[in-house]
Amino acid sequence: MRNIFILIPLLLVSHTVFSQNPDARLLHYFNNQSDMYGYSRVLSSSMYVVSIGVPVVQGITALATHDDQLFKNALCTGVSLGLTTALTYGLKYTVRRPRPYETYSDYIHNVEMESSPSFPSGHTSIAFSTATSLTLQYPRWYVIVPSYLWAAGVAYSRLNLGVHYPTDVLAGALLGAGSAFLTYKLNQLLWRKLDNRKIIGLQVYANPFANADIR
Repeated sequence: MRNIFILIPLLLVSHTVFSQNPDARLLHYFNNQSDMYGYSRVLSSSMYVVSIGVPVVQGITALATHDDQLFKNALCTGVSLGLTTALTYGLKYTVRRPRPYETYSDYIHNVEMESSPSFPSGHTSIAFSTATSLTLQYPRWYVIVPSYLWAAGVAYSRLNLGVHYPTDVLAGALLGAGSAFLTYKLNQLLWRKLDNRKIIGLQVYANPFANADIR
């Protein structure tokens, strides 16, 4: 997984050194699948609902059921999304790669307009951050498979809508997965050092006189 943090800088360098034509040609193939535009719009929009909804639902459920570990998972997911977003937009405005429909206006048909730079794909990075967080927290096939299928669908939608190059999407996937992995490991280390201390505290405060010496 550490290779993720090596690959991202290499992608930054390679996109400026090599011609964009192979990238644009591959994008043109996905962008030409016009019968998928409707599905792609739904998949792209789902990124906001799912990625925000996951930590919110985790947190609400944890408080309702007094599940301290679930609440910690909610915090971990939220921190991962925050880190992913910060890194993504930091790279966007450092690299400032134009959108493909701006560079190849006669070759790429954009179904949507975007105001931010192209590299890396923010939708993809956030989707893969969410999928990776869920996978690490709940390593079961029925969580892993749907999570990554959805994230891959979001990545495809950005190509189909003509708003990102394949390298934008690849970098976004690596960045999102890497941020989630790093956050998860740091979260484990933190709570191990704190002896897995409870943060909801409902068990502690449910009966404050339980251990009192009443005479």
